[in-house]
Amino acid sequence: MAAAEPDSPLYLGLDFSTQQLKAVAVDGDLGPVHQDSVQFDSELPEFRTQGGVHIHPDGLTVTSPVLMWVKALDLLLDRMKAAGFGFSRVRALSGSGQQHGAVFWRTGAARTLTQLDPGQNLHQQLTDSFSVQDSPVWMDSSTGPQCDALQEAAGGAMRLADITGSRAYERFTGNQISKVRQTRPDQFQDTERISLVSSFGASLFLGRYAAIDYSDGSGMNLLDIRDRMWSQLCLDATAANLERLLGEPCPSTAVLVSLGTSDTLFLSLSEPRPSLEGHVFCSPVEPDGFMALLCFKNGSLTRERVRDRCCSGSWDVFSQALDRTPLGNHGNIGFYFDTMEITPPAVGLHRFDANDRQVSSWSPELEVRALVEGQFLSRRLHAERLGYSIGSGTRVLATGGASANRQILQVLSDVFNAPVYTIDLSDSACLGSAYRALHGLVADSGVSFLDQLRNAPEPQQVCRPHRSAPQVYDLMLRRFAELEQKVLEKSRI
Repeated sequence: MAAAEPDSPLYLGLDFSTQQLKAVAVDGDLGPVHQDSVQFDSELPEFRTQGGVHIHPDGLTVTSPVLMWVKALDLLLDRMKAAGFGFSRVRALSGSGQQHGAVFWRTGAARTLTQLDPGQNLHQQLTDSFSVQDSPVWMDSSTGPQCDALQEAAGGAMRLADITGSRAYERFTGNQISKVRQTRPDQFQDTERISLVSSFGASLFLGRYAAIDYSDGSGMNLLDIRDRMWSQLCLDATAANLERLLGEPCPSTAVLVSLGTSDTLFLSLSEPRPSLEGHVFCSPVEPDGFMALLCFKNGSLTRERVRDRCCSGSWDVFSQALDRTPLGNHGNIGFYFDTMEITPPAVGLHRFDANDRQVSSWSPELEVRALVEGQFLSRRLHAERLGYSIGSGTRVLATGGASANRQILQVLSDVFNAPVYTIDLSDSACLGSAYRALHGLVADSGVSFLDQLRNAPEPQQVCRPHRSAPQVYDLMLRRFAELEQKVLEKSRI
């Protein structure tokens, strides 16, 4: 971390992710000067989460304690204060949050927010401020009936995608709201405001309810992405008077954005092209733009599970397994869906040998490569189905925790047959939030986000594909697509 000038302004970014709360501060030259985090499982064990969540007995319902997020913020700010962080130098603050997560504020919470005492911890003052104590999060897949009802009300899945950018998805906030209304009517009746995780975090700093921004609101199945207003048709199909509970959405550049957590692929779009697979959101950085997104639920947590089982919990052993196995893994292909996947909608562990016969086990080294290759083959397959063009000019920018693992990135480079770039900081959501904080001060004057970032450090190339990669993975991708179809058919039985 570079040292900032003693009195220079700072810009703070926060990320309420699935497993931790993170903070990054940058100076006016966009250089990181402070970084900190709170791990939910290990540092807040009283909430008894695993991977930051509670997985309910049905295996479909997944929630996180909202007070855990509040207490994590208390701990993070206390830690930064003890480290001598100069809060008085912070000129702007921005944040991101795991997408789709919903926070239900109890009647009277608005008054509590306006009367917060800086001498007391937030979690103590907000203990009674939430009508739903365990917030539904992006890993939840329990709202199938609500999704069906919303699509029927909209006139079909494609019509809903045309309006909101996505067909109905179980994790999307509108369907979660509908489930709470139906299954917990008393708690829903006692709700005066519903926030996303990103606007919830902003509310804690504002001392009042923060608006939901267009980009994050695009992940709710409620926002008309062209008009950038709530769709009355979708609101009426979800709950009565829902617009009052949500408040009016606002531009992502408003001085008050967010990207999610999981394995995701992003593509910038000038015009929306919704389909039944993937999502189209309002862009968080271009006022009139859009972005396409593919989300894969079984990402880092699945890699960690295989690491623990096959590599005694060691990333070094995991990396060695990738180094010791060949491109293509001797023709072995694996599908690893610990929980119901989003893209494709399948569940379970499925292993296939070079002759496409299903097998029950592999050696630890083959298992590791099958996992990583399978994940990236899936990302490429579904990206190409959405029209992503992967050609000679393609570059891949990798962010997040796994971007620190050179061997994982090499597989990514080989599968996509493209060079992979990274930034020095793995907490990219935090860094992006800090950049957004700086840009928010000048956005109204017409300065674009990209113009503001001209002095930001350039991503660095970390690996290039092996020459043999296209021969291996072009053929393997076709096999992967055929086997995925088999897995989907098996999952539907």
